[in-house]
Amino acid sequence: MGFGDEIMITAFAKLEKQKFPDRQIVIGNFEKKIVKHSTVYENNPKITNPMKIDESKPLHYIDYHRLNRPYINTAYSNQHKMVWNYNFRPTPGEIYFSSNETKKGKQIVENAKAHWKENNINSYKGIVFLESSSSKIKDKQFALKHKNKDWSFANWAQLTEKLYSNYLVIQSIHSESKRIQNIYYCDYDFRIACSVMNNSDIYVGPEGGFSHAAAALRKKAVIYFGGWIDPKVTGYDFHQNVYVNIDGSPCGSMSYLCDHCEICRKKISVDLVFDLIMKELNKKI
Repeated sequence: MGFGDEIMITAFAKLEKQKFPDRQIVIGNFEKKIVKHSTVYENNPKITNPMKIDESKPLHYIDYHRLNRPYINTAYSNQHKMVWNYNFRPTPGEIYFSSNETKKGKQIVENAKAHWKENNINSYKGIVFLESSSSKIKDKQFALKHKNKDWSFANWAQLTEKLYSNYLVIQSIHSESKRIQNIYYCDYDFRIACSVMNNSDIYVGPEGGFSHAAAALRKKAVIYFGGWIDPKVTGYDFHQNVYVNIDGSPCGSMSYLCDHCEICRKKISVDLVFDLIMKELNKKI
């Protein structure tokens, strides 16, 4: 599972802890009695770290694992295609930063501001936290899925060209990222990157870990869904969700490069996404 899955389940953990305050809430495979931990759960007082389980206190399992995710209709899904459960809609999760993570995120943004000042005469109008591709874009198992979900590097680069003269753009990068020219880079782990996002005005990027982080942090966001998954399943009403609802949507294609996803990609113009960013930035919360 990915960071997005893990952020979504923190909302369940919050509710279960409210119902059962004396129990240790753990996440994993109930049938196999396997408890999982994630960097996403760090510092979360509602979720018990498996290394810190108190054997004298009751455990409360949230049965959540690769084969049991509530937004997937497992009865009809297979290795080639995901089918979605339209009875599910996510509630914003939670991320608890350490004091060092909070400090680090603020410092990175201050460094980005200083970089802007050194290279620009004008003041920026806002701070845009951008992700242009998944870290799994070259993964043996998941590459085709994420290529289908991708808007393309060319589109993200063109969008950034329209933004960077007036907006401080911070691109979150990883080992598989292509760097967009003329902007600031955030080359840190997921939690630190989320702390940087928390000090930005808006998240712009694909549906995934950062889109759920943006919801958890109550940040404005413009999210690329394409035609692969429906925002009615994993989106949030308070974000701008860019989705193409045509024949074949949402396709959930996993094991092949999808022609339908390419059609959807071409239907979403750079100007459209730019206009949605302006709309979202001007929205009053």
